[in-house]
Amino acid sequence: MAVQPKIKKAIFLVWLLFVPAGMWFTYQIFPPHLSGQWLDLLAFLTLTSVVAFMPMVINNTPIFLIQWVSLATFLSFGLFVEMVFAQAAVIVLLLRLRIQKEQYFRIPLNLVMFFLVSLVSGVVYYSLGGQTGPSLINDPNSIWLAAVYAIVNYILNQVIISFYLYFIYKSKESYFGKDFMVETITTFLTLPLGFVLYMFYNQQGLLALVIVAVPFASLSIIFNLYYSTEKVNEYLQKAAEIGHQMAERLEVNGVIDLFIHKLSEMLPVDYAYILEVINEDELQLTRRIEGGAGLTSDLVRVRKSEGISGFVWEKQKGYLYNSKKDWLSFSKGLLSPDAESILAVPIVRNKKVIGVLMLASKRKRAYEKSQLMIVDILCSYFAVAMENAKHYELTKRQSEHCALTKLYNYRYFEKLLTEEFDKLVQFERKVLSLIILDIDYFKAVNDTYGHQSGNEILCELATRLSNLIGSRGTVARYGGEEFVVLLPEAKKEEAFQMAEMIRQTIANWPFTIQQSLDLKQHQVKITASIGVATAPEDAEEPLALVRHADRALYVGAKRAGRNRVAEYSSC
Repeated sequence: MAVQPKIKKAIFLVWLLFVPAGMWFTYQIFPPHLSGQWLDLLAFLTLTSVVAFMPMVINNTPIFLIQWVSLATFLSFGLFVEMVFAQAAVIVLLLRLRIQKEQYFRIPLNLVMFFLVSLVSGVVYYSLGGQTGPSLINDPNSIWLAAVYAIVNYILNQVIISFYLYFIYKSKESYFGKDFMVETITTFLTLPLGFVLYMFYNQQGLLALVIVAVPFASLSIIFNLYYSTEKVNEYLQKAAEIGHQMAERLEVNGVIDLFIHKLSEMLPVDYAYILEVINEDELQLTRRIEGGAGLTSDLVRVRKSEGISGFVWEKQKGYLYNSKKDWLSFSKGLLSPDAESILAVPIVRNKKVIGVLMLASKRKRAYEKSQLMIVDILCSYFAVAMENAKHYELTKRQSEHCALTKLYNYRYFEKLLTEEFDKLVQFERKVLSLIILDIDYFKAVNDTYGHQSGNEILCELATRLSNLIGSRGTVARYGGEEFVVLLPEAKKEEAFQMAEMIRQTIANWPFTIQQSLDLKQHQVKITASIGVATAPEDAEEPLALVRHADRALYVGAKRAGRNRVAEYSSC
């Protein structure tokens, strides 16, 4: 969540104007009495720092269980000391999180929040008649007021956090998420430790800190282990769901798009690169995604053991880099200059590396080891889904294309013609024209030069037609020496002109054959007869359009002398 520069400056200004002055004000109004307690203060400060250094991070939100220590500090030494220790805890926490330079504004932002929470909670406590110091241990009323202090402290903390999220970070997510629930539960579970610590300290001295700190440390470790386990289980569940979704995709691009999209939802991905093994020694970049958008990939090739991707390929295992300094020395320039964290994993199928996936983030330490394991599992699903999609596309291409000319076959043409007619019926098309051509005297070519030479002519004719028609229509082999051209939104006059261009392209330039019966190269001149029909003018259903174009071909062109174009006429 980006914060505008002017807001960052305002945050620093607010801290500068209010916090130092507020601390001085607190010291004057609620002065601490600390004679002879400097060692005790140091011990409490150490405990505060240790607790702040052990946060839980849930949904990228750090949760550190400082409230119980703050409560014991407040009851033992008063508001000013608690306020100073809370400020120190914030600094320790943010140092532990190693925030980036652009996140430095979080230091004064959190200092302001903890200052306000400490000040308001303490003022409420004192206003209700509460006292601080060792005398509270025999005063039940003050203990209840301490509970009020803790509740006010917690509620105010949550109110300020919600204000920050909605008005500074401009977050649109629900505030009452998983992190809120975990923080609420852990806060109320650990608050009794504050009372226990306060009472033990007044009875046992500094030994109380050791007695209470050990259970807390154990509890904190248990919470972290529980959350880590739960997070891994959640990742595994998502990985299984993504694997099923990829298996349902039947196109290669669809599999890749889904794979990258789901990874970007799970992990902080600013850049993604997919490289494919093209031979025993080289990888080639096949997909580049930056900022969520796919970019046209340059012809980038990486040799085995070269750069991060080549190293991952050679070692056949995933690697995690926390910052640029860890990988910059052996990078080959593929990565964006502002990338920091890198997660690179081999894509393996049948124990053989077929590619490499690299994910990059602009943040340092953006990825965890558990995420490396999850991405490795996802890459296995990805490899299987890609193989299935490639096999499906190959099968589909073979079923829809002529094996000789590589043009669409009659089966595909028939389906396309039906679809185009449906668009006419639904008024998505105004007109649809069809061209049918047949090579004149093609049997004589086969008899003279051989069927292999005839196939060469068919292939060259297919190339000429594809180049001439381009994106204006669809060319298909209709059967034998017949070809069809479907022209959406082409009127009969336009279709006739196109057919005439096709006729001249065939008649005016000889065809070259290499594999004739006499094993010599020949230049062969051929011609074609062509028929044209247009819907809805000439036909109201697909087969009628084909029939009428075919009639124009044989009646209007073949019978009239061949090497000519004829249009269908109902007369």
